[in-house]
Amino acid sequence: MMVIVNSARSLMAYIAIGFLAACLGGASSPATAHEVRPAYLFLKQQAPDVFEILFKTPMQGELRLALSVSISGALEIVSPVHSRVVKDAMLQTWTLRLPASLAGRDVRVIGLEKTLSDALLRIEYLDGQSWTQRLTPASPEVTIPAVATSSSVARTYGALGVEHILSGFDHLLFVLCLLLLSQGLRQLLLAVTAFTFAHSITLAAATLGLVHVPQRAVEAVIALSIVFVAAEIINARHGRIGLGARAPWLVAFAFGLLHGFGFAGALSEIGMPQGYIPSALLFFNLGVEAGQLAFIAVVLVAAAALRQFWRPVPAWAQLAPPYAIGSLAMFWVIQRVAQF
Repeated sequence: MMVIVNSARSLMAYIAIGFLAACLGGASSPATAHEVRPAYLFLKQQAPDVFEILFKTPMQGELRLALSVSISGALEIVSPVHSRVVKDAMLQTWTLRLPASLAGRDVRVIGLEKTLSDALLRIEYLDGQSWTQRLTPASPEVTIPAVATSSSVARTYGALGVEHILSGFDHLLFVLCLLLLSQGLRQLLLAVTAFTFAHSITLAAATLGLVHVPQRAVEAVIALSIVFVAAEIINARHGRIGLGARAPWLVAFAFGLLHGFGFAGALSEIGMPQGYIPSALLFFNLGVEAGQLAFIAVVLVAAAALRQFWRPVPAWAQLAPPYAIGSLAMFWVIQRVAQF
């Protein structure tokens, strides 16, 4: 493993360039750079037989995903559907009267099977209990249970954690910078462990309401953290060893606290099921870690495979990734600050 980390450093430049191409192609806006953007269906019980419905679908320019909602069984729509555009999503609200219990009914997001997007279903009952389920193109329908179960919470929030880290280009770019900055396996393990520990602290604190930080400011500083680490990589390549190269674990811990607030922002939008908050928080965090470790493993394995037949990377190519990472991250900084 030590050989892979040390000798594959230059080959990671090619991998980094490929990953940056994906970022530039799909993460030029703050929404795609950081947030998970599934459709969102929220059913809030207002009376024993009345539910208020909120349905949010992502938009691309003037167009929105062609999705609609179906609930099985007898029901009555008792209000018109009100639609409005908020940022890059269409919000639709209406009210239903259900003569029978919601439990046992099938809820389907029609059209989801024709997309690459997911949908998050959340139900909030009068007694404060809630239930959350992730719908996918392969499984766009779910039967509502009588009560939430710990296993369903674990599956849903674990999957959401994996999806969030793997679709959060800014988080992945920061992890990629740690890979490029670390000297050997020991430094890499320390840096990744520090990053994990730090963002777990702030994720829990912010989600439980112990700390409140403006989300837009957090996202701007997260982008700025990537600029800083990219600059540290460039300085190290030129022989100017800074704090990041000497102690990447310290930088990872400091900025990991910020990234934890970013994870908490996504989790706060999803909401937490009453009675299962510790479980949901734990499995979301475990999902984030699983996705992060999978990304690191793919990069290291790909670098080891390339090492078997690829010629040495020229010096300019080793500098291309940190310059490109820093430029993209600085673009995000400006873009996010402009939205304050």
